[in-house]
Amino acid sequence: MKQNPTGLSLSQSKKETAIIDGSTNKKRIFPLIFLFLILFSLNYSFLDGKLQIFLSNPEKIQVMVERVIDGDTFKTENDTIRMLGINTPERNEKYYAEAKDFLNDKIANKNVKIEFGKEKKDLYGRTLAYVFLGNENINLGLVESGLANFYFPSGKDKNYGELKEAWEKCIEKNINLCEKSKDICRECVSLEDFDTKNQKVVLRNTCTFSCEITNWEIKDEGRKKFIFPKMILESQKKINVIAGNKSDYGENLFWKGEDYVWTRSGDTLFLRDSEGKLVLWKNY
Repeated sequence: MKQNPTGLSLSQSKKETAIIDGSTNKKRIFPLIFLFLILFSLNYSFLDGKLQIFLSNPEKIQVMVERVIDGDTFKTENDTIRMLGINTPERNEKYYAEAKDFLNDKIANKNVKIEFGKEKKDLYGRTLAYVFLGNENINLGLVESGLANFYFPSGKDKNYGELKEAWEKCIEKNINLCEKSKDICRECVSLEDFDTKNQKVVLRNTCTFSCEITNWEIKDEGRKKFIFPKMILESQKKINVIAGNKSDYGENLFWKGEDYVWTRSGDTLFLRDSEGKLVLWKNY
C-alpha cells in the first residue's frame, strides 16, 4: 500500500482530511446558525412586517404617457390604461372636461408608475392600474377633487378604504361632483329602502309639501343612470325605482334596459337633482 510522506496510507490520509474538513465546516456553520437565531428572535416582528409588505406589494412598472383620452383613460406607446378604482364623467356630462384637463395637466408626456390590482385587463382589453407620479396617487387626487367617484365593479380591493376616504373629503369640501344640492327638496327626499337583492330603490318625501323631481337622476358607481320623468312626489308619498323592462304603474317606475343595476360585490347609489347636484349617496 502506498504511503504519503507522513507515514499514513493514502486511504487513511483521505479519511483524516475529510474528518478535519467536516469538523472545520461544522465549526463555521454552528456560529452562523446561532447568530441567525438570535437575530430572528430579536427582530421577528420587524422581519415579518417587511416580508408581508414585500409579498403584498403588487408589481409597479414605469410607462410614458403619450396621450390622455379622458378623465380616467390614457395611452402609452403600446397600451391603453384604464385607471382603477375610479369613474370620471363621460363626454357631454358635467365635469367631463375638468376631469380630462386634470389628468392631462398631471401626467401627459411624463413618466409615471402603474400598479396593478386583482385584474390586469377589462372587457375592452385595456390595462387596469393605479397611477403614481412620484409619491402622488393620481386616482385619489381625481376623487378628492370631485372629478371622479370611487368605482369597484369587480369587488373591493386594498385601495377601497383610501378611495372612499378621498370621496368623503370631497364631500366635506363640497366641490364639483360632491357639491350638495341647493334644491329645497334636498332635505325632503330620503332613501327609505335600498333593496339590492330585488334591485329596488325606494325614495320618500318626508316633508309637508310636494317636491318636483323631474329630471332628477339615480346613478350607480359606473355608467348606469335612471332619469326621472316629469313628476311630483307628494308629501309623505314614496316612489319605487326597479331595474327591469316592465311598464310603469302606480308608485313603481322601472329602470328600463337594465336587468340589474346593483352588483353583489358592492356598489354606490348617487341621487342628484335636475342640475346634477348631489342630494344623497349610499354605498354597501
